[in-house]
Amino acid sequence: MSIRRLPETLVNRIAAGEVVERPAAALKELVENAIDAGASRISVRIAEGGISRLEVEDDGCGMTAADMALALERHATSKLPDDAIEDVTTLGFRGEALPSIASVARLTLDSRVAGGDGWRRAVDNGALVAEGPAALSHGTRVTVEDLFARVPARRKFLRSARSEYAACLDVVKRLAMARPDVGFVVEHDGRRVLDVQGGQDQLSRVAALTQRDLAANSIGVDLERGDVRIGGVISLPTFNRGIADHQYLFVNGRPVKDRLLVGALRGAYADLLARDRHPVVALFLDVPGGEVDVNVHPAKTEVRFRDPQLIRGMIVGGLRRALDDHGFRSVQRPAEAALAAWQQEPVVPPAPTLFAAHYPHPHAPATHLFGADTDPATHALLRDRVIDFSPSPDTLPMGRAEAATAAVPHADAHPLGIARGQIAKTYIVAEAEDGLVIVDQHAAHERLVLEQLRRGISGQAVPSQGLLLPEVVELDEPACDRLEAAAAQLMALGVELERFGPAAVMVRATPAMLGAIDCRKLVTDIADDLAGYDAALGLNEKLELVAATMACHGSVRAGRTLSVAEMNALLRTMEVTPHSGQCNHGRPTWVKLAMDDVEKLFGRK
Repeated sequence: MSIRRLPETLVNRIAAGEVVERPAAALKELVENAIDAGASRISVRIAEGGISRLEVEDDGCGMTAADMALALERHATSKLPDDAIEDVTTLGFRGEALPSIASVARLTLDSRVAGGDGWRRAVDNGALVAEGPAALSHGTRVTVEDLFARVPARRKFLRSARSEYAACLDVVKRLAMARPDVGFVVEHDGRRVLDVQGGQDQLSRVAALTQRDLAANSIGVDLERGDVRIGGVISLPTFNRGIADHQYLFVNGRPVKDRLLVGALRGAYADLLARDRHPVVALFLDVPGGEVDVNVHPAKTEVRFRDPQLIRGMIVGGLRRALDDHGFRSVQRPAEAALAAWQQEPVVPPAPTLFAAHYPHPHAPATHLFGADTDPATHALLRDRVIDFSPSPDTLPMGRAEAATAAVPHADAHPLGIARGQIAKTYIVAEAEDGLVIVDQHAAHERLVLEQLRRGISGQAVPSQGLLLPEVVELDEPACDRLEAAAAQLMALGVELERFGPAAVMVRATPAMLGAIDCRKLVTDIADDLAGYDAALGLNEKLELVAATMACHGSVRAGRTLSVAEMNALLRTMEVTPHSGQCNHGRPTWVKLAMDDVEKLFGRK
């Protein structure tokens, strides 16, 4: 078959396949054009998830009739003043979006520059069908109808209208997050679903587009190294989601979904979250144009850094330091569902009773209280209704009393308060200056043990406890090979072992902080972790994750009765230990019920 030149309509459809694979992709290109045009407010209208209709209207600079004709030609753009494509500062610059969309849909373009006349051009699947004057204020309005109507092979691969709408809304949210100075309005099938005003600060815009509780449960990030700057907000590990859709990453104001950045986030939150939980993050990277290539993907969702290790190191190290600086902080307010679970017993007016304490004897005459002239029948009735509340060893609640060895500390001197008791042998109840603190003893101690083990990885050896009789653990040969290769690093964690034949290892010592544990189960779990984690991780990174498994083996278990001194010691250690606000799986180790909430439960407020 001889080589031939493809017709213009087919070339445009091929380009559309690269740039416009679904309504959300078309919407992204149109909103980016509006932002690049200097708009201060952008209105988006969607019908049937964008499949039947998309409309984007802005108050930007607008276009003349001649510019509109050029805008509908391939490789025509106003966003590259010269040939230095690596210095592009706008969101879009390829010059393919409008003609590509117009080749697979009905596109109507209305625009007017300030002080000029409005003009309209209508294109139906690549063919110009109408043009003429248009009435609108300065700016541009682009309407896309019946996307892929004449390309059934593409249309049948579109998802449901609900799924396409969700993708469209996510696109607008990401662009709105990148530009808090611009106002955005989104309507879907005539219903307004998003309305944010321009001029907001970054945190307010991020919280408005994700969860308003994020503002109270987030940490600000502001890092700078040379010409590279990273800013934004990250959630506390205990403020997490089951999916990663709430991770918003931006490079030079451009929303991206880059594997390097996602992997760096995962590394920053390693051992702070369970594998199926994800933080809420909005990170903004500012990198010199020559240090990043933003043109490696047709849809511009991926980037390539000149020095990827610098970027990854800044994200992992910077975010870890920010999380470390917040120590034991956790999500402060208990969930609304938890508060709603508190029940108030119905108040029933009691029958008239007299308390036995008012009588010298349970059957003393009622005249003692009411006088001698009280009717004898009334005496008998009142005597029968007397309730005896005299103490009984079987009915009194029993508390745990301990000899005082020091003055009871004041609650206002400690953020987590002073231990007042233990519930269900699992939860420590403490009184703080501003409320009631409840601590999960197992989760809290698990985190404390992990932080001690992590110090061993960083060079501060963990004290070990030698076994009276070394224990031989039989495993398969590959598992023994992995343990033997990591033996030196495991020694820093307090685990001393050596190879004992081809399919066994001998354990000579375990971390002293773990106490009496099942060596066989511990070593088996370590071998499984070394095998199970991503091969791309270095040994030290794997050991960070292995340490979490070891911490779980040696933590104070739920169901163990603690003394008051032990409970207070746990609270004081939590206050000075980084990340003690969440367990190794990202759940909170403590919650606080503010005094205002307590008073509301009792109807005082």
